Amino acid sequence: MGETGEEPWDLVIGQITAPFGVKGEVRVRPETDHPDRFLGLEEVCLELPSGEQRRERVAEASVMPKGVRLRLACCHSRSAAEQLRGAWLKIKKSQAVPLPEGSYWVHDIIGMKVMSDQGEDLGEVTDVIQAAGNDVYVTPKAMIPAVRQVVRRIDLDGRQIVVSLPEEESAGEG
Repeated sequence: MGETGEEPWDLVIGQITAPFGVKGEVRVRPETDHPDRFLGLEEVCLELPSGEQRRERVAEASVMPKGVRLRLACCHSRSAAEQLRGAWLKIKKSQAVPLPEGSYWVHDIIGMKVMSDQGEDLGEVTDVIQAAGNDVYVTPKAMIPAVRQVVRRIDLDGRQIVVSLPEEESAGEG
């Protein structure tokens, strides 16, 4: 989607789950820690379940206790809203809410190579589990808690994470 050289619309911020009312509004399940970011949104890329992608102007948005209500300029009836069920809402990375120092986007972490500070290759991050206390980086060889005591360095440009794994306790010690 878009012209050559144009920044891609590839950062998912929510998914349309259902129509809302009869005037074409939709209910959105936010995929962001900042649901209020929808309030200033002017345009999104819709990725429909068919795979089709198209840009749409946001006419109105409001944050509700169980998600976001959104009115898109293209959508004027409940049946039109129903056609959008399951669509992903995407923005450009440059539109993202700035992260605090030392925080990273999940999509930046996935695919990074993980090495122990002892030189052991732990493979690439295949998933990030967002748990209550901290995230967990999943590799083929380890599940790594994303805490300062374990994650020593994240090099986004070099696509590498260096971790300090706790030493395994010897069996029989007590």
